[in-house]
Amino acid sequence: MQILRIDSASTGDNSISRQLTQALTDHFTAKYPDAKLVARNLVANPLPHIDDARTGAIRQPTDAHTDEMKQVFDEERAVLTEFLESDIVIVGAPMYNFTIPSQLKAWLDRLAVPRLTFRYGENGVEGLAGGRKVVIASSRGGAYEQGGAAEHQETLLRDFFGFIGVTDLHFVTVNNAGFGPEAVEQGLASAKEQIAEL
Repeated sequence: MQILRIDSASTGDNSISRQLTQALTDHFTAKYPDAKLVARNLVANPLPHIDDARTGAIRQPTDAHTDEMKQVFDEERAVLTEFLESDIVIVGAPMYNFTIPSQLKAWLDRLAVPRLTFRYGENGVEGLAGGRKVVIASSRGGAYEQGGAAEHQETLLRDFFGFIGVTDLHFVTVNNAGFGPEAVEQGLASAKEQIAEL
């Protein structure tokens, strides 16, 4: 078994989503002590935003790769392989300006690969990357209704992972973090109760 932890918050020790990803990591490694843990910090080691070479390396057949695509293929494919080899994926996803951090979007861009994680057929899109549990550690300064006005964070993540076939998807969320320490403490306590049930 493999557990993958993704952190994307750029607020360091003040990050609430990182407190959640740590609590989730502690929970799942205690539950599955023999699991291999893989961690990717998208702030300390950011992925470049995709360009022509990286898009081609991800999406084009290897026999169609240019020299530039060949140079980046291994590092691009490693991100996808890391995800596909994981049974549990913990994703730290704070809300930044009503959506996800750009460094997290760069990671997602490596996961949506035609014919590998999704395909189009007679009945429309078919996700191919199911069979794993994905838990989103979400933190937000206010309280936002999923799919409501100005909420493009949890909705985006639910749509994205559903698109590639993930049905075992959970959100552990701290809302109202902008309202001060007491609100954060209450949110974290509630989130930890949710984590204990996973």
